[in-house]
Amino acid sequence: MKKRTLVASAGAVLLLAGAVSLALRPGSDPVAAPHAATSAAPLDSTASSGALARLGTQSVTPEELKALLATLPDESREQLRGNRAALENWLRARLAEKAVLQQADNQGWRQRPEIERQTRAATEQIVLRDYLRSVSQVPAGYPSDAELQQAYDAGKSNWMTPPLFRVSQVFLAVSGAQELDSVRKRAAELSKKAQAAPADFATLATQYSADPESARRNADSGLQPLQQLLPEVRGVVSRLKVGTVSEPVQSASGFHVIKLVEQRPARVATLEELRDQLTQALRTQRQEQIAKAYLEGMLNTATLTIDGPMLNRLLEEKR
Repeated sequence: MKKRTLVASAGAVLLLAGAVSLALRPGSDPVAAPHAATSAAPLDSTASSGALARLGTQSVTPEELKALLATLPDESREQLRGNRAALENWLRARLAEKAVLQQADNQGWRQRPEIERQTRAATEQIVLRDYLRSVSQVPAGYPSDAELQQAYDAGKSNWMTPPLFRVSQVFLAVSGAQELDSVRKRAAELSKKAQAAPADFATLATQYSADPESARRNADSGLQPLQQLLPEVRGVVSRLKVGTVSEPVQSASGFHVIKLVEQRPARVATLEELRDQLTQALRTQRQEQIAKAYLEGMLNTATLTIDGPMLNRLLEEKR
């Protein structure tokens, strides 16, 4: 953006365009083999003191986990709160890191000259970044509705959402090579039965599908783009007509009999759907501009001199 021409830069546009299909996708689960669901206890139930996890003399406190969650965007934070396996993996990794750091400290690694140089450089960058953020605050009312509309119109070609598909499936698992032929035959029989009476597909899924989560939702996967489906399924779904049932599709886990329930064409996302993302992108862009101007202004506070011969000698030493 230049002066009052308030449109999203190429970087902001590309950032948003990549997120549009995910942000607007109503469904979430791909057509896939069943997987065990895990439930996570509320993080707030953990005591505020004491160790959340231990490895020998090393520990992770509840405050450390809360600090991690505080750095994440709201959506990512909620996803992580519901992912017990990911949280436990983070705890394991953090404990391993602490154990390695303790070994390094025992050997005086922090006092090494090259480590001290890197530490000073990293500290400078943290201070610089934090201070620049404090002096480059974006006005609370930015962007205005008119500025948002202008940015949206300027990047409209990038706001396309992909075609969305709602599918149902009957999934038959194959646990070993000895079962392959028998499961294939059973899948073919179910496919013929479903093709003869597509309206009864949900009943067949509830009765025969080995995917309990899919059966619980009456075999409904929710609206999602093809990229969210199993690779073996994508081509089949793209060729189906709404209301029709496929022949059995084999994947690494078993066989899928698929019905295409609904299809929505690609479309341009509305400004309201993009409002929060676009607002954040524009505010980030404006803050970067203010910080850049602040840095450039520092060059005008005194006379700048560069010793050309000394610079040339230093460059020669690098060869």
